[in-house]
Amino acid sequence: MAKITEESRERFETRTTPYRELIKKYQAREKMLLDKIKQSESGTALTKIQLVEDAIYIATIYIIINKVSVAILETKNNEALEQARKSIMRANIYLGEVVTKLIDAPYSEYSEKLEELDSYSVEKRFYLVSKLGLAIDMLVEEFGENTKWRWVWVDLRGDYATVAKNLLNMAEAGKSYFDPNQESYETTVRYVRLLRDIFDDSAEQFRNKYELSSRRVDDMRKAIQYTLALKRIYTLMGDKVNSEEMKKKAEIWRIRMDSDQKEGRSN
Repeated sequence: MAKITEESRERFETRTTPYRELIKKYQAREKMLLDKIKQSESGTALTKIQLVEDAIYIATIYIIINKVSVAILETKNNEALEQARKSIMRANIYLGEVVTKLIDAPYSEYSEKLEELDSYSVEKRFYLVSKLGLAIDMLVEEFGENTKWRWVWVDLRGDYATVAKNLLNMAEAGKSYFDPNQESYETTVRYVRLLRDIFDDSAEQFRNKYELSSRRVDDMRKAIQYTLALKRIYTLMGDKVNSEEMKKKAEIWRIRMDSDQKEGRSN
């Protein structure tokens, strides 16, 4: 790492001051929106969606600050990266408060939560979850190959997959996915395929976390839950072969988990 001079530090401060001011502006709006939610008994879903949008934006600004640090100071700005991580976590939390954090559940169990979002189109929903996914990818890339965070990303991406799925109106998606005449056909197909990919990844990563690190039963249970949720997605897509494959995989993993518990290989 190059020595940080007073001149380079001043350049960094000058370059990043506008970004920090922008963050303060959005943080003030976050507080205002949260106060608004506290005063409302209903109709807060769209306000929380705005909180999600802002949290993603704040995270990207912190990531930019880190890039400026690398360019000028030749070192990562760990404080900015940590704030970006927290901001993405808040985005997951806010979205989860709107659509629930149920990993594997029939749509009927959480469909009522989406009623307030009837005016929020599937295109806007897909754009939102795409931005959130991209922000996570950017964050992971900026942190680099750091084993300290390896397993943290599993939980972060898992939470993201969950809220991304629950934001989609599955009843409507089940119709649009098979009807090219529907206006939302292309977006729905892309959305469902995104869910397929991120749920497959989360299932595998939670299993890896269990096998290679934590040995916590909770992690293996999540791997099974994401696999069964993926089964639902394949069913929605009319893919009976992969749906049955996910069912078998979940059962194999459950047997392995139960065996580990009995043998004292998990906690």
